[in-house]
Amino acid sequence: MTATQGRPATASPRRLNRNLLVGIAFASTVFAAVMLLPFVLPAHTEPALGSVLAAPSTAHPLGTDQLGRDVLARVLSAMRLDLGVATVALVGPLIVGSALGAAAAWYGGWLDQAVGVLSDVVQAFPYYLLIIVLVFFLGPGMGSIFVAVAVVAWVSYARILRSEVQAQLHRDYVAAARGAGLSGRRVLLRHVLPNCFQQPLAYYATDVVVVVIGTATLSYLGLGIAPPTPELGSMIADGQQFIGSRPLLSVAPGLAVVVIGIAFALLGQGLTEQVDDR
Repeated sequence: MTATQGRPATASPRRLNRNLLVGIAFASTVFAAVMLLPFVLPAHTEPALGSVLAAPSTAHPLGTDQLGRDVLARVLSAMRLDLGVATVALVGPLIVGSALGAAAAWYGGWLDQAVGVLSDVVQAFPYYLLIIVLVFFLGPGMGSIFVAVAVVAWVSYARILRSEVQAQLHRDYVAAARGAGLSGRRVLLRHVLPNCFQQPLAYYATDVVVVVIGTATLSYLGLGIAPPTPELGSMIADGQQFIGSRPLLSVAPGLAVVVIGIAFALLGQGLTEQVDDR
């Protein structure tokens, strides 16, 4: 018997589900817009005191802010920044959490108990509250956001991988690999983990939304990325004083957060459904 016996038979290629197709299309459109449009549009991101609080026009589709800067250009730049922060900040938690979860499930014993206790301690605190407290003590800035997300977000990936690896432990191909004399580490890395990473990657897409909202919240509270760098949360806060005369100053970045949330929520839901149907 070879080490691959006992695996589910290779199925014919399956169609992507509707939510996944819509999510891919929506997320791809958002990525294309935030990556390309700031270079295509006339990005009036520098202060222009001659066009302060201008109404929407051909030159400025969403108007200008209190310093004469183009609102659309700043919103697109802020979306690019927030998406970049979220996707990069989650790489560490994905790797560390997955490694801890896989090791806990595979080796069990005191390691499994230690990871479980540490996970329970982190999850005992509300997600956003813990991030806000950490950033408050670390100080405002992108580096503090990365550290806070790393401290909090690894737990979900650890629990997902632990569950996925435990589901594989009693499969025939694992017993065959062990019977062939392969080391436990090789069985885990070469045979088990490749069958377990679909679910964490699906969750990663949804987690991007969580971090984008968290980053915007921190900047709204003055704890995130400092002006004049365009950031959605700080733009919402800055525009509040003009909500009566120029509501787009706050509404536009707020809608940008909603658009990102819908796009990546659909992508994450579609990926999860695709994995569950495997």
